Amino acid sequence: MSDDPKDGLWTRHSVEETRKIYADWAEAYDADVAAWGYATPQRIAMALRQSGANPDKPVLDFGGGTGLSGLALKAVGCAQIDGTDISPEMLAKAEARGIYQHLWESDPGDMGHVKRGHYPIIVATGVISLGAAPPKTLDMLIDIVPSGGFLAFSFNEATLADRDYTDRLDIAVLAADIELVFEEEGPHLPAKNMTSAVYILRRT
Repeated sequence: MSDDPKDGLWTRHSVEETRKIYADWAEAYDADVAAWGYATPQRIAMALRQSGANPDKPVLDFGGGTGLSGLALKAVGCAQIDGTDISPEMLAKAEARGIYQHLWESDPGDMGHVKRGHYPIIVATGVISLGAAPPKTLDMLIDIVPSGGFLAFSFNEATLADRDYTDRLDIAVLAADIELVFEEEGPHLPAKNMTSAVYILRRT
């Protein structure tokens, strides 16, 4: 791996490599993605509102990084936002924003104290993706969505090209109680000519 934490972002990494990438990148992350025109957080937040999610309900920002997803959620009216991430360096940036009620460092592949029903809305912006969380993370998050609850997430271009991720989504929506209520491809990092697909799942 080179000295630039952004090199090789959209390729497979170990947990240790992922933690190092975001530890090294935390200070410059917001400026870098702003320069790239990072659009997915706003797209996910708007998609949730269009899908009928109640902004008065508690939201879990899973893998929220420096809090850009939380900012987008707040902008569409969400007031009760908690967040978690595997990177303490990114979490420190999120905490400084003052928009989260609770923040904690999570262990990869483990929801810890969070059980089904704790959060009617769960958001994973750019988290379940090649180079970040593995495909099985989708199953873990779906499992804690309560009846009537929503899971909002995105797949970037590299992830959309990886059948391990797209097959996992195809299988998930075959469940009798899981409905795909929103799907839209659009801008992700316009300066890099990258798109992402935004999805909203609802448990009936």
